[in-house]
This record gives sequence, structure tokens and C-alpha cells, in this order.
Amino acid sequence: MTVKRMSYEGVVAVAPVTVPYIRYSHQTAHWWLGKALKALSDATGLRSADIDGYCVSSFDLFPDTAVGLTQHLGLSPRWLDHIPMGGASGVVGLRRAARAVQSGDAEVVGCISADSNHVDAFRNMLTAFSRFSQDASFPYGSGGPNGNFALLTDAYMKTYGAKREDFGKICVAQRENALKFPHALMKKPLTLDQYMSARPIAEPIHLFDCVMPCAGAEGFLVMSEENAKAMNLPYANILSTIERHNAFTEDPIQLRGGWAVDKDDLWSMAGVQPSQAKFLQTYDDYPVISMMQFEDLGFCEKGEAPDFVRDNTLEVGGSFPHNTSGGQLSVGQAGAAGGYLGLTEGLRQITGQALGAQVENCDVGVVAGFGMINFDRGLCSAAAVLGSA
Repeated sequence: MTVKRMSYEGVVAVAPVTVPYIRYSHQTAHWWLGKALKALSDATGLRSADIDGYCVSSFDLFPDTAVGLTQHLGLSPRWLDHIPMGGASGVVGLRRAARAVQSGDAEVVGCISADSNHVDAFRNMLTAFSRFSQDASFPYGSGGPNGNFALLTDAYMKTYGAKREDFGKICVAQRENALKFPHALMKKPLTLDQYMSARPIAEPIHLFDCVMPCAGAEGFLVMSEENAKAMNLPYANILSTIERHNAFTEDPIQLRGGWAVDKDDLWSMAGVQPSQAKFLQTYDDYPVISMMQFEDLGFCEKGEAPDFVRDNTLEVGGSFPHNTSGGQLSVGQAGAAGGYLGLTEGLRQITGQALGAQVENCDVGVVAGFGMINFDRGLCSAAAVLGSA
């Protein structure tokens, strides 16, 4: 079946905001989401009543959803979506919001994501992460992403010849980018020797392969290009997007993600090629998944990401700028807001508003998301191509 995809012409993304991360917080996710909403208001001059649509993502919002948040914050939107897709939430929120504005269901959509981080919050989240985890994983002691990604990393290394040094190059480059990014929690330089000698967590994963949970919030607005111009707001065009869930179920373990199914649509709709992208923001809770995105988005062939990493420099100013804020591996992972980090950074880069180092001649960029890991695979994949005004 052939489906003709409608472009996002006339709809733009504006006002990327970050509520600075902290390691632990006793505030609720509701509080952090409210701070994100306030940041959007401060950045644009819009009141909360002027934002008539919302996309909301959070793990800690439970037992509330986006509906409960409207009462908590005194909002009354005419369009609402709750997107519980973890690291894919930012791009999926962008997709949903753009179509809502395009159809006239909402005029301005606020896409916000936040999570708190109480001292025992991460363990509590793991016990109730999904029915699959409750029934088939957690009772057997396989709780949490470290073990899951150790399984994926080991399989990827054995299949494609990746080495720890290759993953280390990704992590070291991201730390270099993070040193220029004001919201990054990791403020010390990282060398490849330090990466290689770090203590093991779940072989072959070591300390610097793992994200650090924290508290924080991210957000942005989606509106018509006409409104953005009237408000004198720098904006990014949405050239194309894709999402795919539970792809390649026949694979015994995940070595590819849903991006591989739809990458041709992504580039065809955008009207550009991978070589034209000035940056790539991947979802990077572990470096192996960034390598998969290099391949599955078409920047190199399947199995060639290790060589691609060896042949490129990944810092801002390098041959392939990647995770220009430092990504989650050096900024921190504020729960579901980790799925927004690459998108807010991508919007800043495209609009020339980088908080850290700015990529030169930044007219096209790619943001990818990945979420909801269940033992041997992640279920959600998404990507967007952004273009400058």
C-alpha cells in the first residue's frame, strides 16, 4: 500500500527551553513541568492561556497523565496528548503537535517533558516500568537498562567488530562538547584512557557508557510560520519526520531499529541527503544505540558504524558533529526529558541560538529518538529532519 505523506509546510518549531538539571530533587514531575511551561512563557511572552495544545511526557507524572497535569497547573487546552515513549517522546511530540497545528485543532502547542529524581526513584520506576518487565524480567534479577544494553552491546560487538575504543571515542567527544554547554552536569574532561580504565558495570559496559539519572525539564513550542514571524521568534522548519514501533520482531536480539524501515521516506520527504546534514543528535543512553542510529538513518551502511566513528571527528567543529550539547552521557538523563534533549539542542543549532558551541553554516540537521527498552530491544524509534528559516 502506498501512502502519500503530507509535508509540514507552514508549521515550525520555536522557543527551545531547558530547566537546568540537578542530580536529585524532592520536587514532583508536576513542578518541573510547570517550570518548563514558565520558561516557554518567558521566552515568548505568551501566557499559558495562549497555548491551546499540549504534548506531555514524563515517567514520574504517574498516577497522573497529561489530563491530571491540566488541573494541577490550571490549564484548559483544546488539544492534548500524553506520549509515554521515553526517548522517542520529543520527536513523536513534534509530529503530533505539527499535525494539530496544521489541521487547525490547535494554534500553539507546548511540547514539554520532565522528570524528578528522588533518591530511590529510579529503582521504584524499574519495578513498574512495563508489564513485560514485571512478568518476565524483573523477577529474574534483570532490572534496568544496564543489563539490557550490555546484552545489546555484546551482540553488536560480536556481530560487527566494534571495540570499546570505538564507543569510547563517542563518549570522549560528547564530553568535549558538554564542557561548553552550561546545563551539562559532567564538567570534567574525559580522556580515552579514563574511559577504558573505568570500572565495569555490566560487561562489556563500563562506567562512562552509562547515563546518570537526574532531574530536569525540556520544552519547545509548535506553531504556524506566520505566527512565529509575527512574534519575531527564530524558528526551525520541519522538513520530515518518521516513527516506528516494535520493528523487526523476527530479529533474535536488536541490532537495528525502526529507523531502518522508514529512512528512505525520511530523506525523500525532506528533499535532502544524509551528507547534507550539519549535525546529528542521537538518543544516547548508551553509545551502542548511537552507532545503530548512524547506520539505520543512512549515514553509513549496516555494520559500518565502527569504521564511521574511526574515520570521523564527532565534536562540534569536527567532520561529523554529533550530540553537540554533550548528549545524555555528559549532560545527564532527566527521565523522559532525555528524549527531548537532542531536539531542543537541534532547534538551538538550527536557529543559531546554541548555548554551547555553534555548528557553522547550520541549515539542515537531524534529531533521532529511541525509547521503551524491554530486555532485548527498544520498542520506539523516531527521527526528524530540521531546516533553517
